[in-house]
Amino acid sequence: MSFKICVSGAAEGDCVNPETMAKAEKVGEAVARAGAVLVTGATTGIPHAAAKGVKKAKGISIGFSPAASRADHVNRYKLPTNYLDLTVYTGFGYAGRNLILTRSADAVIIICGRIGTLNEFTVAFEDRKPIGVLEDSGGMADEIEDITRIAHKHQCHVLYESDPDKLVSGLIEDLKEQYKEDQEKLTPAKTVEDPE
Repeated sequence: MSFKICVSGAAEGDCVNPETMAKAEKVGEAVARAGAVLVTGATTGIPHAAAKGVKKAKGISIGFSPAASRADHVNRYKLPTNYLDLTVYTGFGYAGRNLILTRSADAVIIICGRIGTLNEFTVAFEDRKPIGVLEDSGGMADEIEDITRIAHKHQCHVLYESDPDKLVSGLIEDLKEQYKEDQEKLTPAKTVEDPE
């Protein structure tokens, strides 16, 4: 099965710089090499760089747009359409899009980020999805560890890693383990017939 991995990150801002964009592209390449499907917010900056990396590695990328149509996506929101194999036009604006995007993913990777990234992180955290944080990428990514310590609501596995390949492979391992546990819950227990 192909896991769906969301890359959440800033569309613009201080941490959207050549170094972080290159790391995001490498994350996208790693997602494709792992046989996973990338999902993003169909936006500029970090998600766009990840989608570019996926295409470079011949993978699949799906974007969830805040817009209601392609024309709305391009003209009103000024968002890109390249590097995406499929764009879902949610029509729910940024906050609604964030919820649909995060819920559609099996795991979420945080790179850089601002308030929208924090929103996507909290949805994934509440849903107890595996989360990966690209360390030293700036923005919200550098604050997540403190936020989770302050929140201490429940245990949610968050993987912190500075290497894009290790980050993706760690999340894939978490997902495989979770999938295995879920399958075991779905398999009915064998009953032993009572000998009479």
